[in-house]
Amino acid sequence: MVKSHWMVRLVQIASVLFVLFGCFMVLIYSPFYSGWVVKALNSFVPVEVNQVAAKSQQMAALSEHENLEPGSRLWIARQAYLKLMEEAIQSHNSQNLTVIQARYKALQHMIEEAQQQENEQEEKPRIPLLAKSVNDEIGHEDPTQAVKDLLDLNSTENKALMEKYVEFLLTHKIEQEQVAKQPVDETIYQDIALIHEQNEQPLLQGSKPYAIVVLGGGLTLDKNGKDIVVNEYTRLRLEKTLAIEKQYQLPIVLSGVEAPYMQRWLKEHDVDAKLLEDRSMNTCENSRFSSLLLQKKGGAPRVILITDRYHMPRTRRLFALNGIETVPVEAPMPTHLTHWRPSKQNYDHSRRANYEMLATIRDVWFGSTDCREVP
Repeated sequence: MVKSHWMVRLVQIASVLFVLFGCFMVLIYSPFYSGWVVKALNSFVPVEVNQVAAKSQQMAALSEHENLEPGSRLWIARQAYLKLMEEAIQSHNSQNLTVIQARYKALQHMIEEAQQQENEQEEKPRIPLLAKSVNDEIGHEDPTQAVKDLLDLNSTENKALMEKYVEFLLTHKIEQEQVAKQPVDETIYQDIALIHEQNEQPLLQGSKPYAIVVLGGGLTLDKNGKDIVVNEYTRLRLEKTLAIEKQYQLPIVLSGVEAPYMQRWLKEHDVDAKLLEDRSMNTCENSRFSSLLLQKKGGAPRVILITDRYHMPRTRRLFALNGIETVPVEAPMPTHLTHWRPSKQNYDHSRRANYEMLATIRDVWFGSTDCREVP
């Protein structure tokens, strides 16, 4: 057998590679490639909820009006207050409810005064070259663990504060006769209703979503070239939101720096979205900051998630890592796939699919290095 010259073999290899590359390019412009990528992502990307992170949502009492910072002293004081209120309700000691509420108000006032004093001291000029500050020492700790401790009532620091506040609510001296003479604070009925709702949540958590989370898809300039408005990706997600909100009537969380513009668009269509997460700059921050917002508002273990089909698998995984189960609702893309023939609009879908596939591989193997821990 005559051995081919190396130049001939090189040309043969180059020809085969060129043909394969041409076939791949035709496939990318076809309507099939992006669909195959989505099927692969939906099959292999895990969406199991992280049970440790899920504890931050376990109260499942989402409220659009809750404004306490998670992990703050006021937030922990409220958890202690609700715990004692629940115990009083279960023991049918209704007379003790108003006393606990009065002590809780005194506790809130005490915490707010202490915070005000701390803020005044922080505003004073600091003398340089003294011992290393506490903030410098905290900076070397693992930020991920710090966030977990922030959301965990059973962490060492939070548990100690919880026990301290419970003791205050049980023993703080207060004139019961004076409490009896004062008019009943209407918020006590809201707190009682909240406790009853929380006790019923375990029966509902398997099937009930608590909010609609809509991820921003970008902004653009209006036709006048001056005003900033939502782009086509975001607009289509908001149009899907209108239909879902009409069906479920749930609180809406708008996530991304686009959130204020998304809120304005929905307002123009007679839908009021009150929960804005407007700090996130990428998908990892979308999921992390939205989960913190939901936890701050009372907790939402399950949400309806609205984004496009290519973005969905990676986003669902990130929300699951932050303790939230998602019900996917796909918003359409600005362009539609053709039935058979290759076209430029098919390539728009393939390019989006490739980006999400590579981003998912990066997230799974290396994590998101550009994702801040807290907003």
